[in-house]
Amino acid sequence: MKPNMKHLCVFLLVLFCPVTVIPSVYGRKFHRSCKKHHNSRYSESCKSTTIFNILSFGAKANGVSDDSKKLVAAWKAACKVGGGTLQIPSDHKFLIKPVTLQGPCMAHVVFQIDGTLLAPSKIGSWSKSNLYQWINFKWVQNITIQGSGAIDGQGYNWWAPIESKQASLDIKPTALRFYASEDIVVRDITIKNSPQVHLKFDNSHGVKVSNVTVLAPGNSPNTDGIHLQNTRDVEILHSNIETGDDCVSIQTGCSNVHIHHINCGPGHGISIGGLGKDKSIACVSDIVVENSNIQDTLYGVRIKTWQGGLGLVKNITFSNIQVANVNFPIVINQYYCDKSFCKNETGSIAIKEVMFDKITGSYSTQPIHLACSKDIPCTEINLSDIQLNPSRRPLEGSQLQQALCYNSYGYSNGQLVPSSVNYCLKKEGGGGSVNQISTLSNELC
Repeated sequence: MKPNMKHLCVFLLVLFCPVTVIPSVYGRKFHRSCKKHHNSRYSESCKSTTIFNILSFGAKANGVSDDSKKLVAAWKAACKVGGGTLQIPSDHKFLIKPVTLQGPCMAHVVFQIDGTLLAPSKIGSWSKSNLYQWINFKWVQNITIQGSGAIDGQGYNWWAPIESKQASLDIKPTALRFYASEDIVVRDITIKNSPQVHLKFDNSHGVKVSNVTVLAPGNSPNTDGIHLQNTRDVEILHSNIETGDDCVSIQTGCSNVHIHHINCGPGHGISIGGLGKDKSIACVSDIVVENSNIQDTLYGVRIKTWQGGLGLVKNITFSNIQVANVNFPIVINQYYCDKSFCKNETGSIAIKEVMFDKITGSYSTQPIHLACSKDIPCTEINLSDIQLNPSRRPLEGSQLQQALCYNSYGYSNGQLVPSSVNYCLKKEGGGGSVNQISTLSNELC
């Protein structure tokens, strides 16, 4: 080859070859093939991934030393890099005090939890300013939390008997919270023993939770599994939830929520509400709960509202729910009260377009309890193919084995067991007052 041609080839090689960027001492760059997760429509990007291992930031990983600052440092580094992964390695325990992991980030961030994150076990270790949540994600977009590890809230001391001074605190931390965030995936991890709620989404949208395990003792108070508030476009699927309160709690401002293939129990079932406390306005719509199992819970599928509230709950479907030894499998309660006494209030949140379809299995107290407001009846309620049998013989003279429906309008069809379900609902009508209420509720929501 002539010398000038050789020089030309070298020049072209340098010009067109990609430049390798060396990441910081804390990150290593890997190239790996893409694999789509079997439970998610989201797939891993086919681009290089920068790993930020918390151990590289000086974490002690002994479950005793405070690794909070190390976690925050690793998060900030991952947040600044496109496609960064914050790694919590397996076979290690990290004591983490309350932290906020804040966005927005450069691009899709993965929080890979294969080890165990531990909350402080002593209540005195929590400052008053940090009692609302433990690990708080704020203003993040396009984030995945995944892994084979656990988030352990170590909440036993928070569940102490009511005579304990520590247990009298009104505020208890949520284990994992997302605030004002979007395009969130949480999958595969275990969240357990939170002082209060385990996983909360607040003012967010675009949420997918799959193959998650939530665990807390059945007698742990207010330890909801998944709590949604002012959040829309949600899918929760293929998860096991065992807690001392609602497996899933859907609060005001939620819409377009799809829950399916959930195993729930013990706990209080899957609930919408309580809504309208202190005469507040609440709006919930377009909720589907289907193809799930609920066992050994206080309630099955439930809508609960406080007296005096304003707003609307509409277009709700509970379908193909298998219950086993549930006290009250089907519930609408517009007289909800979590105290020994609540003052009677006029008005209520309107509830309409609710379908209970193919709810089957066994109950221990009462198959159906529809207690609708005296002032604002429930309308367009559908009971279809209800087959509920007592899990034990009723006490002599007991009326609780019969369906209870008060001021609820709609229709029933298909096979209905017990037979009292067939006479539960009043025929649609209600007159002009019901139409006026519906118009007002639609205006509010």
